[in-house]
Amino acid sequence: MRPDCCSLSCACTHPGDKETNVKYSQRFFHRNTVAMWLATGGYCGFFPLAPGTIGSAVALFPAFLLSLVPTHIGWGLLGIVCLISVWAADRAETISGCDDPGFIVIDEIAGMMVTLFGHPFTIGVVLSGFVLFRILDVVKPFPIGFLESKVPGGAGVVVDDVAAGILGNGLLHLAAMCRLL
Repeated sequence: MRPDCCSLSCACTHPGDKETNVKYSQRFFHRNTVAMWLATGGYCGFFPLAPGTIGSAVALFPAFLLSLVPTHIGWGLLGIVCLISVWAADRAETISGCDDPGFIVIDEIAGMMVTLFGHPFTIGVVLSGFVLFRILDVVKPFPIGFLESKVPGGAGVVVDDVAAGILGNGLLHLAAMCRLL
């Protein structure tokens, strides 16, 4: 796949790009509605400004729902979300011809859900988790950036965000242990 092209008639966006993904073909959507709906977080990935941040915000509702179920069921549901994320991201990458196009935000949704999993769903935790996740997702400290560069396809799109979520979750636990939250 070429990172500079896209069969969606839209610009591929990568971290730091100012271009947005606002044009797409109806033929593309008719054949791939479920995968695209999931990969774009209900089409929120086509929002012209900060689609990754919008995707992270979209994750707050499913993260809240996940906080209502017992932990052992939550782990299973979170695993299913991650697997579906890999499938949808891989499908959207293949169809678009882009490597990790900016309109795929299901990875941010999965990563944000991982960040908040197992924590009380309070304003302080949610805001701290949101900011931590976005910083980790943008900065990509080791091993997050390493994983992104080494894993191909949909798994590569999702793995860095899940790793950022795991790190963010751990930092939230540390903050809670230090009574900062």
